[in-house]
Amino acid sequence: MSMKLLTTTTAAALLASSLPGFAQEASCPIKVGVLHSLSGTMAISETTLKDTMEMLIEQQNAAGGVLGCELEAVVVDPASDWPLFAEKARELLTVHKVDVTFGNWTSVSRKSVLPVIEELNGLLFYPVQYEGEESSKNVFYTGAAPNQQAIPATDYFLEELGVEKFALLGTDYVYPRTTNNILESYLQQQGIAADDIFVNYTPFGHSDWSKIVADVVALGADGKKVGVISTINGDANVGFYKELAAAGISADDIPVVAFSVGEEELSGLDTSNLVGHLAAWNYFQSADTEANEGWIAAWKARMGEERVTNDPMEAHYIGFNMWVNAVEAAGTTDVDAVRTAMYGQEFPNLTGGTAVMLPNHHLSKPVLIGEIQADGQFDIISQTAEVPGDAWTDFLPESAVLVSDWAELGCGMYNTETESCVQIKSNY
Repeated sequence: MSMKLLTTTTAAALLASSLPGFAQEASCPIKVGVLHSLSGTMAISETTLKDTMEMLIEQQNAAGGVLGCELEAVVVDPASDWPLFAEKARELLTVHKVDVTFGNWTSVSRKSVLPVIEELNGLLFYPVQYEGEESSKNVFYTGAAPNQQAIPATDYFLEELGVEKFALLGTDYVYPRTTNNILESYLQQQGIAADDIFVNYTPFGHSDWSKIVADVVALGADGKKVGVISTINGDANVGFYKELAAAGISADDIPVVAFSVGEEELSGLDTSNLVGHLAAWNYFQSADTEANEGWIAAWKARMGEERVTNDPMEAHYIGFNMWVNAVEAAGTTDVDAVRTAMYGQEFPNLTGGTAVMLPNHHLSKPVLIGEIQADGQFDIISQTAEVPGDAWTDFLPESAVLVSDWAELGCGMYNTETESCVQIKSNY
C-alpha cells in the first residue's frame, strides 16, 4: 500500500548549531499545557493522560529538566465540552503562555482547538487514534491514522475471522463518521456488498443498547458471519458491552473489534463476558519488552498497583520525549524551530521498535490486535512491523491524490495531480 510519503533529507536530530539564530534560550520554567477532560463523559479515558503527562514532566525534571529549566505542568479541565476546549487552549497560550500543549482525545475536541492553535502558532501533540483527513503544521499526531488501526483491523476480520457482514457502530461525531466513511469505501472495494454493511451512530453517553444489539444480531439471520467494528467512545462502552453479554452474544458469535477501548476502559468493567472480543491499538500493557516493564513499574509506583497503562499513554510518552529532544536540538522552545527539529526524530517505543516522526507530522507505528482476557488485559494475537502513518487515506478518491509534507513542501495538502498546495479542508 502506498503511504504517499515524500522523502526528506532532514537529519534525524538537528543540532543547535545547524539552526542559525537559535541560541540556547528558554524562559524558566518551561510551561507544558495539559488539555484533557477531567470531568464529563470523556473523563473515563482522559484523566489517565493528565496523570501520564504529570509523571513524564516529573521524570524529566528529575533528569535535569530541559535547557537548564524545570518544566511546569499547566493543567486545565475542558470538561468534555467541545467549545470549552477552544477556550482552554486560548487560555493556555495567552494567559499561561505555555510552550507546548499535550491534549485532546476526541476529534471534535481537536477540531475545536485547531483554529486557536493555528492562529496563535501554538504546538499541540495529539495522542489518540483518529480519522486522518487532516494535516496541520501546528499539530503532531502521535496516535494512529486509519492505515495504522482501522484498515488493519478490518483486514483481520476479513482474512482471519471470515467476517462477511459488518456492523459499524460509532459515537456521533467526526472521528467515527469519517472512519466509517473510509471503511465503507474500503469494504466495498474488498467485495462486501453495501447491503451487508450496517452503520449506526449514538450520542456521547448513550446507555440503551438493546435495539442496536438486536439489529446487529438480526444482520446475521441469513447465516453469514457478522462482525462489529466499534468507534464508540467514552462511558457509552460500558452499556454496549453489558447489553452484548445480556443478549448472550459471545466473541465466537459476533466478534467486536474496538478502536477506543483499552485497558483503562476495561478496568472498570466485569470483563468475564467480554473474553475473546478484540481491540486494535499500537500498544498494549501486555507487550513483553524491557522498556515496557520499566514503564509499567514506574506508573504503578506513582499511581498504585491497580492502575493500568494503555495506547494513548504510550503516544504521550513518545511525543513528549521527542519534543524534549527537539527542544534540546533546537536550543529553544520556539515553536517554528522545534517543529523543524521534530522531523526525523526517533525514539524507542514500548513494543520493541522505534518510532520515527515523519514529515507529515505522523509517526511510524506497529499495529497490534489484542484479545480481551478475563483480567482486563489483552493477549496480543497479531503485531506488524512499523507502519508509516498516512494523513490522507488511499481509499477515498478525493484523498488518494493528496500528500502531506511539511518538511520539504511546507504543505499539508499537496495535490499530486495538480502539483499544487491547496487549502486544508474541514471534516465538518
